[in-house]
Amino acid sequence: MDTLTVWDPRALAVLRRLEAAGHRAVLVGGCVRDSLLGLSPHDYDAATSALPAQIEAACAGLKCLETGLKHGTVTVLSDGLPVEVTTFRKEGTYSDHRHPDRVEFTDDLAQDLARRDFTVNAMAWEAGGLVDLFGGQADLKSRLVRCVGDPDRRFEEDALRLLRGLRLAAQLAFTLHPDTAAAIRRRTPQLEHVAWERISAEFLRLLCSPGAGRVLLDFPEVAVQIIPELAPAVGFDQKNPHHLYDVYTHSVKTLEQVPPRPALRLAALLHDVGKPGTFSQDSDGIGHFYGHPKVSAALADRALDRLRLDHGVRERAVTLVARHDLPVEPSEQWEGRWLSRLGEELFFDLLALKRGDALACAPDGGEGLERLEGAEAAARALLSRRPCLTLRDLAVNGHDAMAAGLSGPAIGRVLASLLDRVAGGELPNDRAVLLQALARKS
Repeated sequence: MDTLTVWDPRALAVLRRLEAAGHRAVLVGGCVRDSLLGLSPHDYDAATSALPAQIEAACAGLKCLETGLKHGTVTVLSDGLPVEVTTFRKEGTYSDHRHPDRVEFTDDLAQDLARRDFTVNAMAWEAGGLVDLFGGQADLKSRLVRCVGDPDRRFEEDALRLLRGLRLAAQLAFTLHPDTAAAIRRRTPQLEHVAWERISAEFLRLLCSPGAGRVLLDFPEVAVQIIPELAPAVGFDQKNPHHLYDVYTHSVKTLEQVPPRPALRLAALLHDVGKPGTFSQDSDGIGHFYGHPKVSAALADRALDRLRLDHGVRERAVTLVARHDLPVEPSEQWEGRWLSRLGEELFFDLLALKRGDALACAPDGGEGLERLEGAEAAARALLSRRPCLTLRDLAVNGHDAMAAGLSGPAIGRVLASLLDRVAGGELPNDRAVLLQALARKS
């Protein structure tokens, strides 16, 4: 682990320019961490004793973007590679739990590294080798996420750090140091000081990380702080022989079984969020949740609206939640109709969600898994024949509908109805047949 990967020469060119101008310059943060893990850095951050104006002077001839002068940051484009260069900074106060009240520059690398969040992010590299003042390399070897210094102080300064720490543990499959984990639990309410857009970005990265399930199960209070609609699900006994887990654990187990796509993982986490509110027991004491998909979809929509999510992601996730209990039929008629209604991508995401749901109920997925596999095979076979699944593929159009005497919104309704029947195999996509159907609708 002590051997770094080969650095991108374009990043090194920026360091050399700063050094030639008499400044100390280092690569720092995630690129150093990833290199020590044997991963190729996906972006480059540098830190330097140079002030912003000196950074621009040293990098004259390269395009410099003043992306954060207030905090000492200049982004230098080195042959197309963006290198974010920031002046060494000292620690200050953070009265809003998010941003430093003022920035103090320094020429001391040690002071700059001491203000960083986690030890694995507080290492630097320069021509003389690795600079590791806080045991970051040892924590990498131990697969540990640990705060630099006092964890309560780190999270008091910037509340988003606690979510970033969980995301880092989920992303790298690391364990949180006990002191760091305890501080996260104590400081979770401070997330209310962070903008929803920042929370959303970090939370989605967490959900789509390999170790998301373990982190969500270990820190349900963080999930509930972000999505309070989940609170009743934590520990809620389903009292049903078809379910091994409480509602929250089942939802997280479902998330672990689906591909790491934002809308799909959000849908997995929220697909049963309406169960506690729809719970009832029969005379045998068996729990039931009649109508829970509709309630879950409404709660999910409210939660995702609060998270300021991209409209497309929100709409896809809510649709998946609303349809997650849809009975599946392994026939090309059923597949055709739902491929047309949902679209190909969302259709297969729904099957993936239902598969994850089944596996989270029973280790072998039960009898439903075989039906899902049959449905997927039937859908693939149908798609290979390029069926009519959209209005563009339909053999008649709006002009034909108007010629048949239809007008206004009725045109769209009738064409959608014909498409549904064609996709479901009730009618052939034959122009003469569909024109006759249009005539009967007029």
